[in-house]
Amino acid sequence: MLSPTIYSMKKDLPENIVENISVAIVLESATPEAKNWNVYLINLKEETIETVLVSSKGYGQKEGKSVKTSILRHSIGDVSAKSFALIEIIDEQVFGLTNEYWLSYYINGQIYDKKFIFLPESIVDSNMIRIPILNKPGIMIG
Repeated sequence: MLSPTIYSMKKDLPENIVENISVAIVLESATPEAKNWNVYLINLKEETIETVLVSSKGYGQKEGKSVKTSILRHSIGDVSAKSFALIEIIDEQVFGLTNEYWLSYYINGQIYDKKFIFLPESIVDSNMIRIPILNKPGIMIG
């Protein structure tokens, strides 16, 4: 239970809704030996988002054991309207885990944040689409 003071502070924060922002896991290249994947932030807005920060982590079960990856923090900077930014390279070995990306950014001095979650086994060929702006195959949440 939140203390009355914390609850009061939390309810005073504006509910800034994140819209037209996506995170995509993109297939960059494929050979018979390997596939190369990257994670991107896609800004579908008509305006720049500023001071973009993303933290990423993976967690779940692998071979019957609880697994957690390191938490990585990425300072992206500004992302122009109708553009994208690389967040990180991702290894196929973590596709069986829940992969979480916590995004925060500013527009006109107002902070926005949202959690994007790729569930285990969601990064599969049957879920792939053509990613807007990048024009590459991948899986997008937004």
